[in-house]
This record gives sequence, structure tokens and C-alpha cells, in this order.
Amino acid sequence: MKAILIIMLTITTMLVGCTTFDNSEGDREQILDELDPTRNAPEPTDDELSSKLGYVRYTKDQLDNELENGEQQLTIDRNEMADMITKIILRNNGFEEVATLVTDKEVLIAYQRNEELSAEEASDLCKKTAASILPGFFNIHVSDNETLMQDIQSLHQSTSENRNYDNTIKAIIKEMEKTPNRETVE
Repeated sequence: MKAILIIMLTITTMLVGCTTFDNSEGDREQILDELDPTRNAPEPTDDELSSKLGYVRYTKDQLDNELENGEQQLTIDRNEMADMITKIILRNNGFEEVATLVTDKEVLIAYQRNEELSAEEASDLCKKTAASILPGFFNIHVSDNETLMQDIQSLHQSTSENRNYDNTIKAIIKEMEKTPNRETVE
């Protein structure tokens, strides 16, 4: 009986000793999963969005494959860009109201400023804000002509696929050019 118990204990010890608890493979997969920008992660909360750093990493092959398969189109959310520009401008003292329109080529910003801010400073601040957010190929037009806010708003439902608004954009830009201290950023 003692011999059987010793043999059973020896076999159990050998089996437990031969079993490995190698979690490095699982850790490696987890890290690769976290670095994969195409992973299906749950939507982050607002707190996570505002505090988390932005990071992605692609190889040229990954990007080429996605573009070939039509899986990934590089786009800019123009509404989100207009929203961001407007909110950042309004965070500065001296602005009462701001209207921003972002098309595929142009950025139109009309604003109402108070007396705390000079016309030149307001114009400069608006241009620099838009230029810091958008790619450099956008033409940025600004004006403190408050009546242009309505004109800009009239285009808010337009799409870049329907070019019927081109004449309206040109007319608004022409009016913006009449504003003192206006300087188009190209």
C-alpha cells in the first residue's frame, strides 16, 4: 500500500512538474491585439477619449491591402472639423458667436467679436485655429461680417458630391474679401 502511494505521489509530482505555465504566448497575443488598429474594441467612454493618447501603427502592406479591397477610405469628417474649429475659437475671450463651414477645399469662418479683441487679432486667431486643425491644402477665409453667418448656415445641408453650391461659396468668399484685415490663408 505504501509503495502504491509513493508511486502515485511520484507520478503526480512528475505530471505537475512537466506542466508549464507559460503565459508569454498569451501576453504576446494580447500586446499584438492591442496594437492592431483594426481590432474590434468596445467604444471608449468620453473620459477615455479625452485622456487616452492616440496611436496606430500600420505596415505599407496593410494599408495597400485595405485600399485594394475597398475596406478603408481615407476621409475627413468635415462637420466634426467645423465643430472643433468653432468651439476652440469660442473658448477665446472676445468672441460672441462663430459660424464655420468646411468644404472639400475651403474653410469659411464668420464671427461676431466684442470690443475686447481687435479686428486684426480676431482674424488672426480664427485663421491660425483652422490652420492648426485642418490639412494645409485648405483655403481659409475669415470675416467679422456677422451677416455672413446666415449665408454660411444656408449651406450646412450641402454635400461635396453636389456642386450646386459653388456659386454661393464664391459669393460668400467675395463678401469676406471686403472685410478689413481679411487675408486668405492658402
